[in-house]
Amino acid sequence: MAKAPRLTESASAVFAVLAGAGRATRPQLASLAGLSKPTVSTAVAELETARLAAHSGTASSGTGRTAAVYRLGPAAGTVLAVDLGPALTRVRGCALDGTLLAQATGAREDAADVVREALEALPADAPLRTIVVAVGDVTAQEQEGAVERPATAKARPVFDAMAVALPPGVPVHLENNVNCAALAELHEGAARGQHSFGYLRIGVGIGLGIVVGGHVLRGANGAAGELARLPYPWDDDREPRQEALEEYMGARSLLRRAAEAWPDGDGPFPDTAERLFALAGEGRAAARDVVGRHAADVGRLAAAVTAVLDPGLIVLGGSTGADPQLLPGVRTELERLSWPTEVVSSTVGDLGTVVGAARLAVARGVQTVTASGRTKD
Repeated sequence: MAKAPRLTESASAVFAVLAGAGRATRPQLASLAGLSKPTVSTAVAELETARLAAHSGTASSGTGRTAAVYRLGPAAGTVLAVDLGPALTRVRGCALDGTLLAQATGAREDAADVVREALEALPADAPLRTIVVAVGDVTAQEQEGAVERPATAKARPVFDAMAVALPPGVPVHLENNVNCAALAELHEGAARGQHSFGYLRIGVGIGLGIVVGGHVLRGANGAAGELARLPYPWDDDREPRQEALEEYMGARSLLRRAAEAWPDGDGPFPDTAERLFALAGEGRAAARDVVGRHAADVGRLAAAVTAVLDPGLIVLGGSTGADPQLLPGVRTELERLSWPTEVVSSTVGDLGTVVGAARLAVARGVQTVTASGRTKD
C-alpha cells in the first residue's frame, strides 16, 4: 500500500472537506473548513503537488466571476467494502468522495473470487487505503499490530477464505453487518433525518443496530444489539438456551411452521421465505396466518427493544423483516405492549450492509490520508 504523504494541518482539513463535498471552489472550501482564503489557497497547492487534489473546471458566481473547481486527485486512492452475507458476498470499491468505482456479487463460498473481481476493476494507479468487512458476528476492539478477525467462530471460516484475496499491507477493519445496515438507513434510507433509532433485522438470523446521536452504539464487547443472546424461552418449565430466540425467529423456523400449518390438498408448501410472503400477498389463508403470527412475534421483539431503548423509531430490515406485509401486525403488537413508537420498513433493502460498509470505508480512507504524518502549518 502506498503511504499517504505528510500533510500540513490545513491541507488535511481541506482534503477532508473536499472528500465530503466531491467538488468545490476555494471559497467554498474556505467556508466549509473554517479557514482563510489565503490558507486554503496554500493548502490546495499542497494537495495538487501531492496529486491529492486536481483542477476540475470552473464555476460562475452570481456576479459573473468564475472560480476554479477542485476534486480529489488520482493519488487520493480508493477503498473496498465487503459484505460477507449468509448467502451472498457483495463487494463495492469507492473513491474517497464516495463515488462507486466497482462492484461484484457472488455466492458466499466464492467470496475470494468476488473480492478479486472488484479489486481488478479499481484504477490500477490509485492506492487502496483501507478495507471494511461486514460480518454477521460480534467484532471485537482492534488490537495494535494484530490482524483483526471475527470475535467468535461464527464468521471466521468464510472470513479466512476471503482474506486470501486481500492485498497485503492494507488496513482491514471489521464491522457487524447489522450495524453497517443501520448506517445505510441513517444516511440513505428510512431513518434519514433521525438521530436515534433501532434497526431491527429479521431474516436467517436476528440482530439490532442501535443508533444514538447519529452514531452506532457498539457496547463494551462490541456486542450491543446481539438479540440472539436474549434469554429464550423464559418460563417455569423450560431452560433458556443460547441463541434459542434466533433459532425461533429465523427464516428456517418460519418455513417449518408454514410446513406444519399447510393444509392437505393445498399444493406444496413454500420452501423459501420469499415464496411464503408471495402466497400471503395473493391471499392464501395458510400463508397469511403464518405471516401474521410472524408479525406478532416481531412486534413482541420490537416491544422488548422499545422497553430498553425507547428509540422513537424502529426500522424493520432483513430478508423477512423488510416485507411490508409485516408492518400492520408489528405495529399492532407493539402498540399493545409498549408506548408509541414509529415502525417503518427498510428502504435500502439487500444492499444496506455493503452500502453502510462502503460509507465506513470511505471515512476510514479519508482518515488514513489526513492522519498520516500530519505536520504543523
